[in-house]
Amino acid sequence: MTKSIHFSVSAQVHRPRRLRANPAIRRMVQETMVQPADLIQPYFLVPGKEVVKPVSAMPGVFQLSVDQAIPLARQAMELGVGGVILFGIPAIKDSTGSDARDDNGLIQSAIRTFKEALPDLYLIADACYCEYTDHGHCGILHNGDVDNDATLEILGEAAISYAKAGVDMVAPSGMMDGGVATIRGALDQTGFTNIPIMAYAAKYVSAFYGPFGIAAQNAPKSGDRRTYQMDPANRREALREVALDVQQGADVVMVKPGLAYLDIIREVRDHFDVPVAAYNVSGEYAMVKAAAMQGWINEDRMVMEILTSFKRAGADMILTYHATHAAQLLQNG
Repeated sequence: MTKSIHFSVSAQVHRPRRLRANPAIRRMVQETMVQPADLIQPYFLVPGKEVVKPVSAMPGVFQLSVDQAIPLARQAMELGVGGVILFGIPAIKDSTGSDARDDNGLIQSAIRTFKEALPDLYLIADACYCEYTDHGHCGILHNGDVDNDATLEILGEAAISYAKAGVDMVAPSGMMDGGVATIRGALDQTGFTNIPIMAYAAKYVSAFYGPFGIAAQNAPKSGDRRTYQMDPANRREALREVALDVQQGADVVMVKPGLAYLDIIREVRDHFDVPVAAYNVSGEYAMVKAAAMQGWINEDRMVMEILTSFKRAGADMILTYHATHAAQLLQNG
């Protein structure tokens, strides 16, 4: 006769720690993963050669001449980084930012040089005028404010110029009403139907952009950008802005900044079936770097935690000054 065995039911039937016991099981059950291909590395380009000028507010970030940027881009590409985005700081600025739409301008020349040296590098051009105008605003000024419709015309011209130079994607960041439609029409009418648009669809007027203003030398000489960038308090407006850009032909929509707007990234992901980008902006980068320099944080772990938060919120791609560093961390396991 077989003796019956009676098992008592433990009070701890559910033990989530079982799936955290060692690295192997933690990797198998990990829900959100960041890959190098998810990341886009920004570069700030200036005229000249052999220029490597540190950005004071962004340790590890530099204003670079094209010859100095290309080896960094090659390293990023070899690490599997998805692409790079170029911001230009021309030698001469004027009231309409004419260098931005000059076929021989700084960025156009840089695109051609990049494509010759690294033909497989995915190259995105920021399409905005704030770095190119002598007043620092994102378009043509009229009575102290940006004239939306006058700016649209020159925005389309810049996009065509970048496409002619060989860019892979254009990214209008100025938050002009109708900007995506204008660029889509301009590209299509000139035969560049295959050039996608990454719209800065929900771009907030943010204190987190401070270090970028130093890096890109684009701080407004007067006033601010509150009439065309979004109020940080607004959530529903972001969904309206994204919907408009999708209707106008945006291929990718972006939320900027990232960390303080994870809820917006999630809302956009839940409401729209298009690729979503997050911009891990300069102030977010600078805070991490400043704390790391003081020895207050583990920089590597914090970088990966921040990037994971964007992916967990729903971002498909992340523009970040940490891109190459994060790709190295991912490669090293």
